[in-house]
Amino acid sequence: MPVEKRPRDELPARIREVAREQGAELPPLLVGELGRKLKGLKISPAETTKVIREVATRYRRAEVDAHESVGIIAAQSIGEPGTQMTLRTFHYAGVAEMNVTLGLPRLIELVDARRIPSTPMMTVYVEKKTRADREAVEKIALQIEVTNVPDIASIGTVVEDLKVIVSPQVELMQARGVKRADLERALAENIDPKQFLVKDASGSGESRPFEIHIAEAAPSKKTEEAEERPFKRLLEASEEAKAIRIKGTSGIKRALIKKEKEEYVIYTEGSNLEGVLDIAGVDAGRTTTNSVFEIYKVYGIEAARAALVLEASRTLSEQGLGVDIRHLMLVADVMTNEGDIRAIGRHGISGKKSSVLARAAFEITAAHLLRAAITGEVDELKGVAENIIVGQPITLGTGAVNLVYRPSVAPLTTVAEATPPPSPEA
Repeated sequence: MPVEKRPRDELPARIREVAREQGAELPPLLVGELGRKLKGLKISPAETTKVIREVATRYRRAEVDAHESVGIIAAQSIGEPGTQMTLRTFHYAGVAEMNVTLGLPRLIELVDARRIPSTPMMTVYVEKKTRADREAVEKIALQIEVTNVPDIASIGTVVEDLKVIVSPQVELMQARGVKRADLERALAENIDPKQFLVKDASGSGESRPFEIHIAEAAPSKKTEEAEERPFKRLLEASEEAKAIRIKGTSGIKRALIKKEKEEYVIYTEGSNLEGVLDIAGVDAGRTTTNSVFEIYKVYGIEAARAALVLEASRTLSEQGLGVDIRHLMLVADVMTNEGDIRAIGRHGISGKKSSVLARAAFEITAAHLLRAAITGEVDELKGVAENIIVGQPITLGTGAVNLVYRPSVAPLTTVAEATPPPSPEA
């Protein structure tokens, strides 16, 4: 049996040619994927053509009919399963210590385009050379997880001497990979020297405490409040010390390691995609976050659109609900087609419709109608809601088609046309 051997660029052209003969214009992504699969098959030219024709036929069958109301169908297809979704916050699969919002609340977060998810989290993959080495992955996790002063030291207040004592704990410092010099540098960088003084207390070694004293103001700058309320300033010093970050990526509270198949994966509580991607050893191609706005900020609007589709699809499938991905793609397209992520609601797509009546039918009716009357706004009645309101057929389906009668024979000549005009002489 002869095997088809074609140059690399000839097969996509052949796919498009055969598809056009079937009346289908295949998108480039489908052409590329079909071409890659056909190259791996040892089949004859006739069988290749047969496969292409079948793909083109199925593609035409899957196309939407002209003037179909795809928005209403998408809304019904997502809304009906949404009534069966649960309202609870579940533990993340395989990581008992971490919670993540799933179900209906997560779907609402996505369509409302909330900038910060209620339970932000990341899935961090490491590079191929270290993904099976737990110690190397733990080192990366320690760089990701935020370490504050209370995580490695105890903080106490001596009221009599008006000072705060920061006592490093050697065991906690070793577990977090922090040295006393790191703590000293963090205190020096974050404590205001004009208000507080950082000194070494008595003792030796890594566990030697630090003392934070209230700085004496210059005589000319002393105020009655500063003299009368030293305890308030002492409390401020204690709170400042507790909030100091020694190492880690800001925004990430915890990093947990879980083995999946043959590699270790880091799951984080909190999200900072831009900061995590800067850490050496992190696989930027696979690391992701459930914060769509962070993906938009780092990778752009197309990546944000793909993230919306993926997150919505995952949220529905985790509940055992099957929704055609094209409905979710339509929603994501509408939310991102202007280059930014817009919510589906009063402050987003529904509130920005060009039709006055459509906006008024959604929310705050009187305000929309009053503003339109004051500004002299015109409604061209092109959408669905406004045509229903005025009681005329909507411009969808058969309502979008106009029938024109064209007679097959020439019309009869009228008497006026048959009579010649009078001559000028007459």
